[in-house]
Amino acid sequence: MKQGRAPCGRGGFYNEKMLLEGVFAALTTPFYSDERVYFRKIEANIARYSRSLLAGMVVLGSTGEAPQLDDAESREVLRVAAGAAEPEKVLIAGAGRESVKATLEMADAAAEFRYDAVLVRPPSYYAGQMSSAAVLHYFRSIADRSPLPVVLYNIPKCVPYQIAVELVGELANHPNIIGIKDSSGKVERIGAQVAATQNAPRRTVPVTQVFEAATARMLAPRTETEGSFVSVEDLAGGAAVATAAPAAPVKTRSREVGFQVLCGSGSTVLESLEAGATGAILAFAAFAPQACQEVYLAWKDHDMALAAEKQKRIAKANQRIVGDFGIAGVKYACDFNGYYGGHTRAPLLGLTAGEKAEIEELLAEVRS
Repeated sequence: MKQGRAPCGRGGFYNEKMLLEGVFAALTTPFYSDERVYFRKIEANIARYSRSLLAGMVVLGSTGEAPQLDDAESREVLRVAAGAAEPEKVLIAGAGRESVKATLEMADAAAEFRYDAVLVRPPSYYAGQMSSAAVLHYFRSIADRSPLPVVLYNIPKCVPYQIAVELVGELANHPNIIGIKDSSGKVERIGAQVAATQNAPRRTVPVTQVFEAATARMLAPRTETEGSFVSVEDLAGGAAVATAAPAAPVKTRSREVGFQVLCGSGSTVLESLEAGATGAILAFAAFAPQACQEVYLAWKDHDMALAAEKQKRIAKANQRIVGDFGIAGVKYACDFNGYYGGHTRAPLLGLTAGEKAEIEELLAEVRS
């Protein structure tokens, strides 16, 4: 058996565990005015994110209006996004559905497109029946059979209950559950989860020579046609065959990591990092990735005064744009900052002219 993997219940293997450090953008899903998915704009956005310093991207999370898409659309969004992303960017697929079966089907699709992990929210429709035992069973059943590592998703704004810290501590012991995105906005909860999972098994993860995440797309074997040389027969026959030179194999190192806690609020990034978070998955980074990255880099350089200044710079705008205006606010902020946000899908409403003007004022000094 390949080192670093464990057998999974679907007859395959768990994927390599992932390093989840730094800032990840929670991406929007662009729509035409008639609500069809605007795939070309997905490609354009991701090409631009790929040129940033972001550690990676989350596709079809809450910011991506995942509940608004049917399964066929979701699979196509995952495929197009993966095809447009540079290999060194970590890709996380939102896979949460109301049943274990449906979630696993989406995890299979994400694995097919070489994502690095799946983000899984708790079920919400039968919230009244989601006892601790039911929540544990849900996540363990998914983790037992998912072909990709699982990142838990605590999102009390959208799901009418939270994943109890004690349950996070239990789930952290599962070999295929590698972290949690916590969008409660509560720094004390971030710290509590770090403490509750500090004794979870440590995992060996592949990293690059500079100790950044080695993604599935970086490590995937090349196909028969990728990087192949022109055959003698083709040369003799005068065939015009376009080929690329074989790429050098990616050299990796190993690094041990524990359970990884990721902040989900742009207003508390610095405080969360100080409490033990390894990074952040942010809707704010969908339209201002550089501004978010500056907080993380200043903290990593131990320049707390600069980190606090950078955090203060985005906190008010985050609360209003992401917290109050929601998806429509994030999408308009993307438009304003040179990405493509576009329309929301009904029943979500767009913004008024006054709300748009307010966003423009909030982002006057936060262009990215």
